[in-house]
Order: sequence, then C-alpha cells, then structure tokens
Amino acid sequence: MKKTYRIEVDCANCALKMEEAAKKTDGVQEAAVNFMTQKMKVEFVEGADEKAVMEAVRKACKKVESDCEVYLS
Repeated sequence: MKKTYRIEVDCANCALKMEEAAKKTDGVQEAAVNFMTQKMKVEFVEGADEKAVMEAVRKACKKVESDCEVYLS
C-alpha cells in the first residue's frame, strides 16, 4: 500500500535526510520526500501496521532533523 503524508521541512538537504531515515524504518518498502511540495510518499511492506510504521518514521525523522514534522492525519 502507498500513502502520501504532508511534511514540514526547511531545506532540500533536510528532506533528503528524512527520506533516508524513512527508507531505513522497518515496514517501509520505499519512501520519497519532495521538498517543493512538502510531501512524503511511503510504500509499506505487505501486512505492515501503517500507523505503527509511520510513528517509527516520524521518530526516525525527528532524530535526523529535530525541527521537521510529519503529519499523520
């Protein structure tokens, strides 16, 4: 399953760091962050708990860029 989330990130470099962090998160098959549109597209591993995975993605992104935000709703 693929979903798109609204994000808040200050620069393209930060967006790249968020994308890399999301890709390393368990349950994420693929992730792409677009700085210009302030969106993150996430493809989940088959059978993954989407909410739990996205909470982990949010935490991973906060570790690399503390002032970023991933809106889960």
